[in-house]
Amino acid sequence: MSSPLSARERFIAFRRSLPRTPRLHHLRIKARGLDFAVFTTPEVHGAPPLVCVNGGLLFSHKLLWPALSPLAERRQLIFYDQRGRGESSAPPGEKAARIEHDAGDLGALRTALGYRRWDVLGHSWGGGIAVLGTEQDREGVRRLVLVNSVGPRSESWLPQLHDAAVARLAAAQRAVLQHIDPVTLLTGDPAAQSAYSRAMYPAWFADPEMAQLFVPPRSESRTGAAIASRLRRDGYDWSTLVRAVQVEALVLHGADDLLPPSVARELVALLPKARLSIIPNAGHMPFWEAPEAFFGQVEQFLGGA
Repeated sequence: MSSPLSARERFIAFRRSLPRTPRLHHLRIKARGLDFAVFTTPEVHGAPPLVCVNGGLLFSHKLLWPALSPLAERRQLIFYDQRGRGESSAPPGEKAARIEHDAGDLGALRTALGYRRWDVLGHSWGGGIAVLGTEQDREGVRRLVLVNSVGPRSESWLPQLHDAAVARLAAAQRAVLQHIDPVTLLTGDPAAQSAYSRAMYPAWFADPEMAQLFVPPRSESRTGAAIASRLRRDGYDWSTLVRAVQVEALVLHGADDLLPPSVARELVALLPKARLSIIPNAGHMPFWEAPEAFFGQVEQFLGGA
């Protein structure tokens, strides 16, 4: 009797089963006085496009591409680099940047691209941008998918995150993370934010073997660092705004995420039309650690009447 496949083996088998990854078409789109780098897969007639909002606060769209490429078979996917990240231009006065500015860009990009309505997917901090952006652009969003999203209140998860990561990491990885003083993350220093993000990276996986497959991303965005430090320093409470989001929503969350599933339950309790799915044997990136379950549920939700 053969032994069950490891998470790494399941991931590799799943990716090998896919058709060839489509090429992204690169656009430059002007919105709200900034030039945005936008990347699209081929159009699919009869299906609403899906805009995918990456997390991390510092990083480009590459966090989600080609990770989400299986979704391109049945709909057009749209990715973009958030203001001041990747190839998108930075706003004036970067130190004053806020996540609410990112949220406002979402509807502005939809209008600039000429879409009447689209579906929205947000991952991690991108989930926060997605839900805030949907609240500002209610008529422009058909359905909302939140993947391992941050919670509606920072106090329910952010203060505990560092200690949880330290406890999860192996000794050598733990030493790297402990060497970085979390107080430096309050200053908006891009280098400190980037180093901390890389040191934390292995802790986001449920399976340590999976973490070895992926290289921690690098970016030193001044805009992203300003936003990240503000959120850490001031905290946030979006509860009232989340309650106002009336679109159908799917909240997916890996059962073994460093970001506790309780934040997903908190989101579902506030969103008027949300359903919850906790994905077993998955951490922060269920599209890698549990791809069959993840893509199957997203397809079913977006394809439903």
